[in-house]
Amino acid sequence: MTTPFQPYSIIGAERVSDTLVICDHASNHVPTQINNGTLGLSDADMNRHIAFDIGAKGVSERLGELLSASVICSTFSRLVIDPNRGEDDPTLMMRLYDGTIIPGNRHATEADIETRLNLCHRPYHKAVAALLASRENPLLIAIHSFTPRLNGRAPRPWHVGVLSGKDRRLSDALLHELAQEPDIYHGDNVPYRGELEGDCMDQHASQHGHNHTLIELRHDLIDTPEGQVKWAERLAPLLQRAIETVTT
Repeated sequence: MTTPFQPYSIIGAERVSDTLVICDHASNHVPTQINNGTLGLSDADMNRHIAFDIGAKGVSERLGELLSASVICSTFSRLVIDPNRGEDDPTLMMRLYDGTIIPGNRHATEADIETRLNLCHRPYHKAVAALLASRENPLLIAIHSFTPRLNGRAPRPWHVGVLSGKDRRLSDALLHELAQEPDIYHGDNVPYRGELEGDCMDQHASQHGHNHTLIELRHDLIDTPEGQVKWAERLAPLLQRAIETVTT
């Protein structure tokens, strides 16, 4: 009997903090229900940033411990279907990513995308919504990582990017804390802008008025367990003070 695929994991479900840490791109796994568990890429490509956010899961888990926050992580590669995109987003399923063709996605049909939504994307979002609904005053922190350089693009020098849309309360408070740390080269809405209609933060935080922020870490800083712990421990007190700023 085949074990049903679980598209998310929850760490620290019993923690009582109103804060929830999410990691949308925690895994490079392709479920066996999708193309027999392969997208036609080499192991080397599946271990690149195109398949998942390198180091983000470890940072999320340690950060959750330090903030007494529950942590929810995806268990499928963003190349299968991207949980940080709305269902009508054209980048929901990538056929080409950073110059690499994704063979298993190249000829995917609308029916294939619907299968992936039902298997992975929708259950993940349902779980995030349920965890938030269980908190009295929920606050959402998303952890991502970015590659130091995309193909043919300029280097990305920042250690940390803080992403936000129109609701900047928590992001501004965190940026204020980061400004007190001269050895952390940080940026506002880099290397991407944080305002993306239908993404995780929009769907689960902005549309409900919840405090939230999205943190991007350069992945060469967190590609080892030691780096993941180090950066979680650097960010935790800054986030705690930022959270206090917007909730007291």
